[in-house]
Amino acid sequence: MASPPFSSMITETAAPVRSQPVRKHSVSAWHTLAALLAEADIRIGGERPWDMQIHHPQTATRILAEGSPGLGESYMDGWWDCPQLDEFVARVIMARLEEKVSMSRLWLQSVRARLFNLQNLRRAWAVGLAHYDLGNDFFTAMLDQRLTYTCGYWADARSLEEAQAAKLELVCRKLGLQPGMRLLDIGCGWGSLMKFAAERHGVQCVGLTISREQAELGRQRCAGLPVEFRLQDYRQFNGDGHERFERIASIGMFEHA
Repeated sequence: MASPPFSSMITETAAPVRSQPVRKHSVSAWHTLAALLAEADIRIGGERPWDMQIHHPQTATRILAEGSPGLGESYMDGWWDCPQLDEFVARVIMARLEEKVSMSRLWLQSVRARLFNLQNLRRAWAVGLAHYDLGNDFFTAMLDQRLTYTCGYWADARSLEEAQAAKLELVCRKLGLQPGMRLLDIGCGWGSLMKFAAERHGVQCVGLTISREQAELGRQRCAGLPVEFRLQDYRQFNGDGHERFERIASIGMFEHA
């Protein structure tokens, strides 16, 4: 059975949606999402307990652009629901919809990034202020003693401290660090890699961060070591090529760029 028009679907949903305009790209995204869900025998606006009920006109666009995270987060935001969520998820997994939506998601992300330039310089500093400058006490309570804000290496570790030390040592070994080398750490955080590398491998380090809180605490923690924090976006660093480094590292930063 053919899917109902998007405008009809909106009329049947919650009242707050009626006042929101329906854009052409939302209609197109809705039809694309409806076709994908149909492969899992899920209908938008259907009457079965695993059918999706949409309450926000941008739901389909968000899911197609962000994939599984967009599906889950839009549900948490109340953009859609269904009475039997476990059956819905089971059908999505069995139909391997994440794999089928991946190409559409990559295409949409590429277009979105080009149109809106979400990672421009001004936005990067705003993200640093809103996220990393929440206060160091918050991160101290949840991270290891080195304040390493990326995944640990748990092959032989029995604690978070051991896992983070193992990860840092693995990175240093892969970089082939030697005493006297100069290391650039892009997105250095509080300087866990730089401090580790300086103490255990005898290198000099320069780290880039867009967080004042990180830079200030990092300087305190690395006092007396050949470690320098720069409050600078990586796109504005060393534009003339004057500075030289034997090694460059970036742990968990470029996923956000």
